Amino acid sequence: MFRITQSCNRADEPDLTAGLLTEVRRRLDEYIYEVGPRSMPEVVKDLLEEKKLTIGIAESCTAGLAAAALTDIPGASKIFRGGVIAYDNQVKERILQVPAAIIDQYGAVSEECAVAMAKGCRNVINSDIAISITGIAGPDGGSPGKPVGLVWLAVDGAKGTKTRRILSGGNRARIRKVAVLNALDLARRYLIS
Repeated sequence: MFRITQSCNRADEPDLTAGLLTEVRRRLDEYIYEVGPRSMPEVVKDLLEEKKLTIGIAESCTAGLAAAALTDIPGASKIFRGGVIAYDNQVKERILQVPAAIIDQYGAVSEECAVAMAKGCRNVINSDIAISITGIAGPDGGSPGKPVGLVWLAVDGAKGTKTRRILSGGNRARIRKVAVLNALDLARRYLIS
């Protein structure tokens, strides 16, 4: 995230940011979620409200951070149906209805598991869309095939399912924060597509 600002000493000074903003938009348009003060969670909440849709969230490695990001916003009760923290595989299976065969074959940190979590959450929570987050936040638990920082995300709704794989560096807190922002961005893109 970055911000373009200009400090002026007088009100009649020319706007030097317009040209820069035009160029940034030309190069990075698909990555821009807001030209203004709203945060990613606020943008997602507003999109859901505009479309009169509800959301559910299934989280593993982020343990409720995505749900907290949305529910920190006043008025979130209009769009947020609920969430499931499925840290343990048994919770994924029993509550979110993730087939044990998916976890056995692909692992809990996989595209297949993320999809099953999102679909299960949407069903259990009875929301219009659902997002899921499953990953390895570290510092332990990684392997050569699935390193610390690997996170799979999914969004499921009436328009189908979309997924995203991210590999983030940094400490546990950063990996989890990046996962939440990417999950919300995946939901945002789904809502505007």
